[in-house]
Amino acid sequence: MNRFFINKIKLPGKYIILDDPEQLHHLRDVLRIKPSERVAVFDNSGNEYIVSVSEIGQLSAKLELLERKLHDGSGIKITAACAIPKKVKMDDIIDKLTQLGVECIIPLETERVIVKLNKQKKLERLERWKKIALSAAKQSQRSKLPVIKPICELKDAVLMAHDFDLKLIPTLEGKRETLKEIFNNASGKINTVMVLIGPEGDFTPGEVGLAVEAGFLPVSLGAQVLRVDTAAIAAVSFIKLNEEH
Repeated sequence: MNRFFINKIKLPGKYIILDDPEQLHHLRDVLRIKPSERVAVFDNSGNEYIVSVSEIGQLSAKLELLERKLHDGSGIKITAACAIPKKVKMDDIIDKLTQLGVECIIPLETERVIVKLNKQKKLERLERWKKIALSAAKQSQRSKLPVIKPICELKDAVLMAHDFDLKLIPTLEGKRETLKEIFNNASGKINTVMVLIGPEGDFTPGEVGLAVEAGFLPVSLGAQVLRVDTAAIAAVSFIKLNEEH
């Protein structure tokens, strides 16, 4: 079923109005949806509804509310703070982490990050990543978009981590545990996790020390040295699989 994003669905009421130009264009001109066809709409609060298209105009579409789709809100809420890799790989990271159900994504500028962006470029990338996340959420049938934070430095990301049940920093050096060991040895239920993903060449010792001081646990993702995008997907996938057990 085709799905459309509405920033905030206003209820109660029998009808929902779709007036975002891009979403309306996709419904009317790309997919050529006709009146009486059923589609799904979702907003940024986890609400999702099945609707019947009642009217389609130049500025909006009127959608008749049929039923609410219920989604299980359980599971580990993951925040992934990821160093910006070269080329367009951050686009792929945003796409894949959205599909995997990550709650929040924080793009990082670390000491060894090669890509350095000015203020305008940062704003442009942020808007682009939000659009990629929206597209990935539609494809993967997520009912809530991930929060994409503005690009920040590692020290700022660490300051956001104080309320998490578990804080992880995959790194290539020093004393580390595996993700399996950490989850097997956890003393209580883990509801929230923040994971830091370093750049090509890893975090610097100073950055690892800063994170460890803030309560992050150094972890190993295996014997191989992974690229940034692979490391992000591997770490999040393990955490998601662990919540099923």
